[in-house]
Amino acid sequence: MSSGLQSQATSIQGLYMIERVQRGDERGFFERLFCAETMLSLGWENGIAQVNHSFTAQKGAVRGLHYQLPPFAESKLVSCFRGAVWDVVVDLRHGSPSFLQHVTIELSEQNHRSVLIPPGCAHGFQTLSENVDMFYCHSAVYAPLNEAGLNILDPRLQLVWPITIAQRSERDLAFAFLTEDFEGVKL
Repeated sequence: MSSGLQSQATSIQGLYMIERVQRGDERGFFERLFCAETMLSLGWENGIAQVNHSFTAQKGAVRGLHYQLPPFAESKLVSCFRGAVWDVVVDLRHGSPSFLQHVTIELSEQNHRSVLIPPGCAHGFQTLSENVDMFYCHSAVYAPLNEAGLNILDPRLQLVWPITIAQRSERDLAFAFLTEDFEGVKL
């Protein structure tokens, strides 16, 4: 692909693992992080509304699982530039054939992978190393009144974390388990 990004579909429709292709010489390297043409062909809409950076110091910490509800549902492009994470995406889209299924992908500074997440999916990660820097492109602005989350220990999700969970935020600890009548996010 001429954009310097190679995409691989996953078992969740609209969720892609993106491999950033490096071009380098004795000075170092160059890699493309975002290409509108490529992202549009994969379902990205509305341009980039926000770019965010997170730093997590402790190995084993978990952030997430977060998502935004319509009309602020968003696509996200998530990358790890320092350290390594176990990235998790859960499909919450009402009527989706992969409803409540998840995909995990290791993202690290070594493998140069990103994850393109469609609207209606929850996202989180566990740090596999200390001092992790994550970079996010969002297609919608952060809307705290439309933010929601899943409890990472919810038995309906059947998530298996690769290492012992060392740390979670108070907000993430407060997310309730899904109820039997949860029908998903209606986009």
